[in-house]
Amino acid sequence: MKPVVAIVGRPNVGKSTLMNRISGRRVAIVDDMPGVTRDRLYADCEWCGKVFSLIDTGGIDDGEDDIMRSVREQAYEAVRLSDAVIFLTDVKQGVLPSDGEIAEVLRRSKKPVVLAVNKADTASRDNVYDFYKLGLGEPYLISASHGGGVGDLLDAVCAEFPAAEDIGGDALSVAVVGKPNVGKSSLVNKLIGADRNIVSDVAGTTRDAVDTPVTVGGRDYILIDTAGMRRKREIADKSIERYSVLRAIAAIKRCDVAIVVIDATEGATEQDEKIAGLVHESGKPSVIVLNKWDAVEKDAHTLDERTLELKERLAFMSYFKSIAVSAKTGLRVEKLMELVSAVHENASRRISTGLLNDIIGQAVAATEPTARKGRRPKIYYASQPSVCPPLFVFKVNDPELLHFSYERYLENSLRRAADFSGTPVRLKFVGKGEQQ
Repeated sequence: MKPVVAIVGRPNVGKSTLMNRISGRRVAIVDDMPGVTRDRLYADCEWCGKVFSLIDTGGIDDGEDDIMRSVREQAYEAVRLSDAVIFLTDVKQGVLPSDGEIAEVLRRSKKPVVLAVNKADTASRDNVYDFYKLGLGEPYLISASHGGGVGDLLDAVCAEFPAAEDIGGDALSVAVVGKPNVGKSSLVNKLIGADRNIVSDVAGTTRDAVDTPVTVGGRDYILIDTAGMRRKREIADKSIERYSVLRAIAAIKRCDVAIVVIDATEGATEQDEKIAGLVHESGKPSVIVLNKWDAVEKDAHTLDERTLELKERLAFMSYFKSIAVSAKTGLRVEKLMELVSAVHENASRRISTGLLNDIIGQAVAATEPTARKGRRPKIYYASQPSVCPPLFVFKVNDPELLHFSYERYLENSLRRAADFSGTPVRLKFVGKGEQQ
């Protein structure tokens, strides 16, 4: 496994900025408002040939509300999991009492700690000597926003662990998406068997898309817990929530499979339909999860009725696979990842060219396409150039002659011949002289 490095410190000292600087991309949301980062964020990084995982944590302060206590616990859990720690402070504010309290916890952890003093580009460096009294060795003056001193800091961090080889990238990436407060973080926590993400009854607790590696049933996964997506008109322009939703959409685009979580107590809504539509348009295989099933008043017909409601609401993705679970009690949660693996396998399925053309030939023989503009469409042959999602290219005399209803008929013929449940299927029609 790659070494793990945690960045800890008070709120608003620049931890997320440093995270983005070291990783070379915008992994964490950055804002002048303290407390933007709440969960732990992971990123794979490399410095001078040494590969490691970097964790950004929420700001540690002495707040006693439920969320701040949870943030503090998450940060110290990151320290426990790490091989080395970057303790980030602020040269402009100097050494505050809370810095001393954090330093004491870090000393007790017995983990290698590198002390970084940030914002050295905008303030006097005269008070840097005050940071020696934290008892953590030499402070490294840096500017996370401009990159100054970060190289020396990383040299010191990497000196604390041996070079590590990168592990294979065969883990299945799974994005957990849905509206706020439908139980996404609770579901992720149940799957990994730990309170990895902050769970609260307050909608919007998760802000960033949080990646968590986990092994279930002998298979490796990366679970991406995302921010809840509200209707666009409910989100203020330039707000943190707006960027969080953009991050959730990006998580859909980079995942292998999407889990769309719906609150079973209220059923599928218009917003659930829009979120599922984003997954469908991105070409991702998916599983629709009816969560909070333990809280639903039900009889022998309830599940069938809810599935029928989903079919009506999600008619544009009639291929969907669904499961009713309870993240609270664990009901059927163990079967969820089996279903995730199954839909990914379906999205990866290939049909040989010979068999594919047999399937299409039989479909055309059973029902020929209707003539349009005095001409009848002709399908010469078909091929499957790619998977995830499966793409089928049809060479025809004129693509404009094919009605969309016949395209749907061909897709249904393919789905009857092979198991593509849970995944969209793309069909492309090209003329004789066109490139695929």
